[in-house]
Amino acid sequence: MLLPMVYLVARAMEADAASLAEIVFRRRNFLLLVNTLTLTACVIAVVTVIALPLAWLVVRTDLSFKKFHSIMGVLPLAVPGYVMAYALIGLSGYYGFANQFFGISLPRPQGLAGSAIALSLYTFPYLFLNLRSALLGLDPGLEESARSLGRSPANTFFTVVLPHLVPALLAGWLVIGLYVLGDFGVIALMRYEVFSYAIFTQYSGAFDRIYAAWLSLMLMAVTLSFILTESYLRGRRYARVGKGTQRAHRPVVLGKWRPLAWLFLIVVYAASIGLPLLVLIYWMAQSGFVVDVAEVAGAFMRTTAIAVPSAAVATLLALPVVYLTVRYPSSLSTSIDRLAYLGYAVPPLAFALSMVFFSLRAVPFLYQSLTILGFAYVMTFLALAMGPLRSRLMQIGPRLEEVSRSLGHGPFESFMRTTFPLLRRSMVAAALLVFIMIVKELPITFLLAPTGYGTLATAVFSRTSEGMMAEAAPYALLIVLFSSFFVGLILRYEGRK
Repeated sequence: MLLPMVYLVARAMEADAASLAEIVFRRRNFLLLVNTLTLTACVIAVVTVIALPLAWLVVRTDLSFKKFHSIMGVLPLAVPGYVMAYALIGLSGYYGFANQFFGISLPRPQGLAGSAIALSLYTFPYLFLNLRSALLGLDPGLEESARSLGRSPANTFFTVVLPHLVPALLAGWLVIGLYVLGDFGVIALMRYEVFSYAIFTQYSGAFDRIYAAWLSLMLMAVTLSFILTESYLRGRRYARVGKGTQRAHRPVVLGKWRPLAWLFLIVVYAASIGLPLLVLIYWMAQSGFVVDVAEVAGAFMRTTAIAVPSAAVATLLALPVVYLTVRYPSSLSTSIDRLAYLGYAVPPLAFALSMVFFSLRAVPFLYQSLTILGFAYVMTFLALAMGPLRSRLMQIGPRLEEVSRSLGHGPFESFMRTTFPLLRRSMVAAALLVFIMIVKELPITFLLAPTGYGTLATAVFSRTSEGMMAEAAPYALLIVLFSSFFVGLILRYEGRK
């Protein structure tokens, strides 16, 4: 985790003292910072407007088909941000979907508005999942006490329920904020200049790679400020103080508000899932559904060939880290645990650039190889594999291994006989989660993949950025269908006891 970061700093420090101040304090950096923070704030505001009512409707009301709504609230994760941007662009213009079917020629979405809409429609499930979990665990006695003291339902929600959702909101906002800071595909297609776009153009154009390194360090500083802010604001405790088991929530009867609730749900599902699928099918029809099967199959195989081993290695590496932190808590294990999150916290483009500098200086024979690409995937998504494993290992507890040790088995044999079989389902879920993220990953693949090694993600982006909407459609549709299948598998594993 630390090695690429060291090389990124070393590259940045190659600037001489005379030019260092000009590089760091140039006016363009301030503009990039303002654009980056503005985009992040807009996305967080939009996803909150979507996810908070959605989670409340699914958990707290008498809405029908709640399992269906839970799945629909998570399914947009299968649509990568650049595919969502592709759908919005494909909706506009003279030859766009809206003009051909409804006679409405929409302007091409771009800039701040286009970037914020595309990112929001893709990232709101991260906040929805956090809020849904928090609402399910919130003690209904708190609200009942507020109502018994004469507070209205709206007042109770804003003064009692909402404050207890702060940890879930902060956790969701942090994940979304980190994603927006590191996104490249959406902002490149929408032509909005933020740090990640400037880093890529500086590096790919070979204008000033020292400046690209400094931009990466600036972006990492913004990321670190987000993490520290979330940690500071999360300091309070929100546990119930009463003893015993809390009662089940009494569903809120929607009554006359039911049509409005369904209208909200339909709009959210249509925009986040229906729009990408409709636009993809439209552009497929424009090409007469003529697809170069060999080329698409090749991109699919190349994507799978690197995603499968990388997901497996990330899961296997996460297991000893999680075992150490759960079974042997200490300052050392805590430090190792936090260090494992460094790869995910660093924006992908900055991490990829640091891997470029590392490979060129230390292991030039690995530059633009599948080995360095797989290593970057593993380091970036290692933290995602740790979540399911940690939750399951904490549920298992150490007693089974202790019994096995008392019967004469060694530590490793006891783990393999007792704990490992109970962890296998969580390991599969962790590997599936990492696999999905690798399939959709764009900036790391763009910078580190061998020349000519095109994946589904790079095929969509390269064709869309050149206006080849019909040619990009098969690759984008395959990513959505492929990711949807694995999102479904994760939900299936989540639902099993």
